[in-house]
Amino acid sequence: MEKKRKEMEKAKSGLRLTMEELCLCSSGDEKEEQVQVKAQEQPRSSTMDLLSVSKQLLHVLDEIGPTLLVLRQDIQQNIQRLQDLLETDSSKYASLTAIVTEEVEQGTVKKTKSCTRAIIWLSRSISFSKCLMERLLKAPELSLSEIVEEAYVKTLKPWHGWISSAAYKVAVKLVPEREVLIALLMGNCQDFEDLTENAKMLTYAVQPMLEEIDEISAKHNLDKLKSS
Repeated sequence: MEKKRKEMEKAKSGLRLTMEELCLCSSGDEKEEQVQVKAQEQPRSSTMDLLSVSKQLLHVLDEIGPTLLVLRQDIQQNIQRLQDLLETDSSKYASLTAIVTEEVEQGTVKKTKSCTRAIIWLSRSISFSKCLMERLLKAPELSLSEIVEEAYVKTLKPWHGWISSAAYKVAVKLVPEREVLIALLMGNCQDFEDLTENAKMLTYAVQPMLEEIDEISAKHNLDKLKSS
């Protein structure tokens, strides 16, 4: 029974697994409108929600290979920072707001290794991935490198200094063909329509969390934080 369950899990796409982890998709045939309503009814996002989506994003990047190594390393470091804090007191740091509020009060919120920075950058990485996914499915005439560049300019470039920007310029030249990424995202036992539906549902599922992080950042004047 356990073996069969593991095989079924393996057959699911990463997008579907992420949605299930977020508890926003109760069945395989749930419709987009239902997910949208559920997302609106959810309580404020938890630290675990952000970690769950970010970890799934890492899995996708691992499948693609070393192409977007810069993004992967950044996400991994920020996940680890948040995870380490959560492990010290899972109840105290269960919400993103609690983490930011504490660092604001301590005066450490803008420090290089603050957990608030980790939250903001994970949010930006998810926004980048969301934008990339939307364009990948809606603009078949574009190559993957063009889509990555477009998503980068829209979501990450405004917050990157020259070092990070230079690293991304190199990374864009190494991205695989769009068909390769689509195949990786689909996983086993799926077709393109399944992938498209899952992507739409996940977009609705993560949007409230991204908006909440934007809200928290703006409240404390942290929405303009940049990297080197």
